[in-house]
Amino acid sequence: MRSVMVQIPNTPTSADVARLAGVSRATVSYVLNNTSAVRISEPTRRRVREAARELGYVPHAAARSLRAGHSRMVLMPAPAIPVGPLYSGFLNELQWALGRLDYTVVQYGSVGLQGDEAARAWAELRPVAVLVPGAGLGPQGVHVLKRSGARAVVTLGPDRVEGAHALLMDHEAVGQCAGAHLYERGRRRIGVVVPEEPGLEAYSRPRLAGVRQALKDTEATVTELPLAYTEEAAARLAARIAAPGRESGLDALFAYNDEYAMLLMRALQDEGVRIPQELAVIGADDLMLGRLLRPRLSTVHIELPSGRDLAELVDRAVRDPGGEPEVHRVLGASVVRRESS
Repeated sequence: MRSVMVQIPNTPTSADVARLAGVSRATVSYVLNNTSAVRISEPTRRRVREAARELGYVPHAAARSLRAGHSRMVLMPAPAIPVGPLYSGFLNELQWALGRLDYTVVQYGSVGLQGDEAARAWAELRPVAVLVPGAGLGPQGVHVLKRSGARAVVTLGPDRVEGAHALLMDHEAVGQCAGAHLYERGRRRIGVVVPEEPGLEAYSRPRLAGVRQALKDTEATVTELPLAYTEEAAARLAARIAAPGRESGLDALFAYNDEYAMLLMRALQDEGVRIPQELAVIGADDLMLGRLLRPRLSTVHIELPSGRDLAELVDRAVRDPGGEPEVHRVLGASVVRRESS
């Protein structure tokens, strides 16, 4: 029986990188781990990175975790609700900023799991930090994550959770801006679109409450308008608004966000409703597509927190896990006036 010799390529090591770059293994470690505590010249850093690329060397995540005493993984549970371009852009910026700080961002889909049950699934991955969008996580879930080694738990939502850092997002202010704008434009019978899609209640109910608050103690009325995000549902609602004797008394709409506004505006125009002459419309998020409509869509511009600032919050919490949880109120809102209102 003939034997065949198979050449198995050696996995490159940091020692190989050090020899090729003409530096010590410690320097390789400092450069590839983005260590800021040690000053290394830019030419040396460039030489180390080029040597690592030439050899195909990739740092060993588990070994790095052992040296640091914790992982560098930041877990971001995948949103269980539809997210639009505004939130997607924020997530991209956040992941880029965390990457610059040498964290590995992992999005985790926990379909069917909620609250503390989801927290136990996240804890199995042993992340160093967890960023939780929306509501649902409770103090027990925070405790489970910290017991598993998470140094930072950050929530992004309307309420604070005990033990976690919090970015409080005030969606009521979005509704207040929209309601006040429509009232200033002379509108007194205002409909507010409330999406029927599951999971959006944490955003839509505060926005509806914000409109009611803006119009409190005025003669204006507010009508809640449930709407699914489909052309068929928009056509049915538009027909009811245009029909005499039904919601035809409305003279303005706050459509939850730009996507719902654009969906409903098209259906209303198909019914012959003149915008803004008969019905003023305003959305939220200030998406570029809204500027391409005719009439151009008025909107509430939403200022999300900086991804860089949030990444630095995560880094501070990882470095000082025993520190007092930080609480920041974010989400600025301002009206962008265009032709639709």
